[in-house]
Amino acid sequence: MPQFGLIAEDVEKVDRELIVRDEDGKVSTVRYEAVNAMLLNEFLKEHRKVQEQDRKVQQLEVTAEKHDLDARIAQQQKQIEALTASFKEQAAQIQKVSEQLEASKSSPRLVADNR
Repeated sequence: MPQFGLIAEDVEKVDRELIVRDEDGKVSTVRYEAVNAMLLNEFLKEHRKVQEQDRKVQQLEVTAEKHDLDARIAQQQKQIEALTASFKEQAAQIQKVSEQLEASKSSPRLVADNR
């Protein structure tokens, strides 16, 4: 039955501790029991990195949402200020018309009698 494995020379390039040498000092085989432990350790490191990146992404999303909310609030504040200015202008015009009406009511009228 054919079996598959790692090429010891390639493994040596990554970590010399993961290979076994023969009595002549030549690369003989891979220490698979050490490879499993190393892979688990590397997996755990990468998993921690992913968790940290997820945390940073969440913080960035919150910051972006806050920035968007701040921009919307600023835009709404400008709209409120524009409406307030418009309201004040209209109120001033109404006051002016009211004063003119009041003045025309209180001033005596002369009626010409052409009989």
